[in-house]
Amino acid sequence: MNTPTPPCPIWISLVASACLALTGCSTDKEALLPHGEQSMLTIWNGAGAPGIQQHLLDARRQLRRPLTSADLAANLQEPYTRSAANEIRSLFPRLPNPDLVMYVYPHLSGTEQVPVPGYSTVFPLHQRVHYALPSERQEDL
Repeated sequence: MNTPTPPCPIWISLVASACLALTGCSTDKEALLPHGEQSMLTIWNGAGAPGIQQHLLDARRQLRRPLTSADLAANLQEPYTRSAANEIRSLFPRLPNPDLVMYVYPHLSGTEQVPVPGYSTVFPLHQRVHYALPSERQEDL
């Protein structure tokens, strides 16, 4: 006959989790992450081995290369390349939402009748941005 095993008492799981937590706290930071004699600034400035210093200088020279004519030509082609933003804008163009300018005349406000000078404010005609469905509008926006 198969007899089911009794469930583990809760105090056993609590003791096991406490032992794991104490084991994790007992490690030493210096043992895990030892420090050398040099700081990051001295390593960056090349105070290490001469071969490493030359390697760092070569890597920096490669990163700081001047722009070539190919790089400039790539910038000229940017408006013609396909991207997710260009595709969404071309498929679902925004419908025009003109701004309305309203002038608020000088007035008294609040319970103490504080004078408020006149000012202008701008707000859109529609509350939300509306988008055209694909091929809904043929004219340029």
